[in-house]
Amino acid sequence: MRLGVDSSVALAILKDESDGASWLDLLITLRAGHALVVCDVTYAELSAVFSSERLLQEKLSALGIGFDSVHPATAFLAGQIFAAYRQAGGPRQNLIPDFMIGAHALKQANGLVTADRGYLRQYFRGLKILQPAKP
Repeated sequence: MRLGVDSSVALAILKDESDGASWLDLLITLRAGHALVVCDVTYAELSAVFSSERLLQEKLSALGIGFDSVHPATAFLAGQIFAAYRQAGGPRQNLIPDFMIGAHALKQANGLVTADRGYLRQYFRGLKILQPAKP
């Protein structure tokens, strides 16, 4: 099985943020039974903090994370769900990247390791969200 990894998770680990260790522990546990992947959007978001693609690849590889490109049908679904979000009064106009990540995890993976802000659970029914256990 495959699990998507959101940029917020990878950045928490790579930037040694306060919750980075708990995300790392979760990824180590999950990669024992799952292929961990980032999609094009997550890869682009992560590339903004690295000086070279080689360094980004090395860091992802060290975490056991591969790459999986978004299929056209998945991108279309992301746009459709985003349109429903906006029609329902969703205030944010620039969420397409997050909706692409959510659609990728829903259609091309078996879940998403992410710090969900609520809209993923609301608009991606059936998407399995994985997070570290609360202490």
